[in-house]
Amino acid sequence: MAQFRFLFLVLFLISTGCFEKYARRGVTEPSSYDVLIKGATLYDGLGKKPYKADIAIKRSRIARIGKLKGVQARQVIDASGLAVAPGFINMLSWSNVTMIEDGRSLGELHEGVTTQIMGEGFSMGPLSRKMQEDLKAGQSLIKYPIEWSSLREYLQFLEKRGISQNVASFVGHTTLRKYAVGPDDRPPSPGELELMRLLLKKEMEEGALGLSTSLIYAPASFATTEEIVELCKVASKYDGIYVSHLRSEGNSLIKAVEEFLHICREADLPGEIYHLKAAGKENWGKLDQVIRMVEDAQKDGLKITADMYTYTAGATGLTASVPIWAQDGTFEKMIERFRDPKLRAQILEDMVTPSNEWENLYLAAGAAENVLLVGFKDKNLREQYQGKTLAEVAKLRNKEAPETILDLITEDGTRVEAVYFFMSEENVRKKVTLPWVSYCSDAASMAPEGVFLNLHPHPRAYGSFSRLLGKYVRDEKLISLEEAIRKLTSFPAKVLNLDRRGVIEEGFFADIVIFDPEKIGDRATFLKPHQLSVGVEKVIVNGTLVLDRGRFTGSYPGRALRRKQTKSTIP
Repeated sequence: MAQFRFLFLVLFLISTGCFEKYARRGVTEPSSYDVLIKGATLYDGLGKKPYKADIAIKRSRIARIGKLKGVQARQVIDASGLAVAPGFINMLSWSNVTMIEDGRSLGELHEGVTTQIMGEGFSMGPLSRKMQEDLKAGQSLIKYPIEWSSLREYLQFLEKRGISQNVASFVGHTTLRKYAVGPDDRPPSPGELELMRLLLKKEMEEGALGLSTSLIYAPASFATTEEIVELCKVASKYDGIYVSHLRSEGNSLIKAVEEFLHICREADLPGEIYHLKAAGKENWGKLDQVIRMVEDAQKDGLKITADMYTYTAGATGLTASVPIWAQDGTFEKMIERFRDPKLRAQILEDMVTPSNEWENLYLAAGAAENVLLVGFKDKNLREQYQGKTLAEVAKLRNKEAPETILDLITEDGTRVEAVYFFMSEENVRKKVTLPWVSYCSDAASMAPEGVFLNLHPHPRAYGSFSRLLGKYVRDEKLISLEEAIRKLTSFPAKVLNLDRRGVIEEGFFADIVIFDPEKIGDRATFLKPHQLSVGVEKVIVNGTLVLDRGRFTGSYPGRALRRKQTKSTIP
């Protein structure tokens, strides 16, 4: 009879959730864990002061936190003198292709990143047959099979192929528009808009994070505010968020923020501003007004946040210096306009004429010396010009900078990747301190080896997060380490509705970074970008050690993450 009473007690405790607490009083103790981190200075991710504790991991989860004496584990990590924090979340990654080539993602691992978020305007699904063909035809240095049509299938493809980090993605509005409308400057028909809604609905049902736009780039720039609102209403029904590269980050920045806030209000959903900035010296002073606009909207009940990278230069294509009207339709049609003498003359005139109607990054940079050419498909162009400024290349070719831009795009057959120096260091430091701003790389993860050495990336690909913790936190003391970690972990996880991520707490997934706060820092530069960050000792993803004393362990425990829905019913 006593045996039955004991069994009943155990079943009762389990059913009421009290078994673990009862067990800790000494009734039972798990004999062994998979990983035990001892002597940690623990930063929980919530912004609280650090404290000393041990952490026990079982399978993919954090099982125990505290002073764990006599506990056995298959793997014991001594974290004495090191900071232990939740793995960092990259709010904007362009690793869509590089993770297919190399699932290690070494550049980001060496910064402590355990989750990469993709999908700025363009996403790897949904894809029509034509889009699959175009994606394959556009492959350059990295070749890969296209074995998916939906965004969910792409993420599962990555997971199956083997990745060291977790991945999740937004649905790109540009992708939806290309699927339903194509590249042309025209509004969608009622049927095409409904197709975009249905495609988004399907992806949201399968766990996408929300809708993203990149409104300075064609064909997204052809969309009206109302078109975006209608699509955001779909994302809202599934607890998604709206994230946007604003229609302007320069001359029309204030108007673009007004549009962004209007979309969030009309569609009733949270909003995130991609890589918050004021581009162009004449616009630097507008950042204070943008901050006031966001904080006023927050007081009105809107959930508005933003992210940033920790540099004064951005990176995109040379096409960001070409007027939008010239980009209507396919890439080939744009090149035809470049070759038409009359149209070319108009394009060149527009490129040197200030305008509030389109985003001209050539003028925003202020001079050709402030544009660095970093990405060519053509080997000869790459060997001649990669790593040189636009001014240097224009001089070598004996042409003006605008002419050189059009010629390089034509000859390379791509948008030609470039770095634009157009931001204020004072504004970067100001954004670092904002409690509602998280962090991103806005770059593809890579490694300083193999095919990647043919690329000349922005140093943010290797250093955006370590630069934050080294330069702005430790050296300049703009914010505390615990606050920086909150903005790298629990805060973005909450914004994205990621389930049990971003906090070191019992029952949460064991995504953990162990680093030395006195050593962490970036090493990549604009002239020598392929340099790994320093100071990160170990990285654990879903309970598995993937970086050990700066070396990749050979494990690929990364997962495709889904957004957690909190609404009780979905229409």
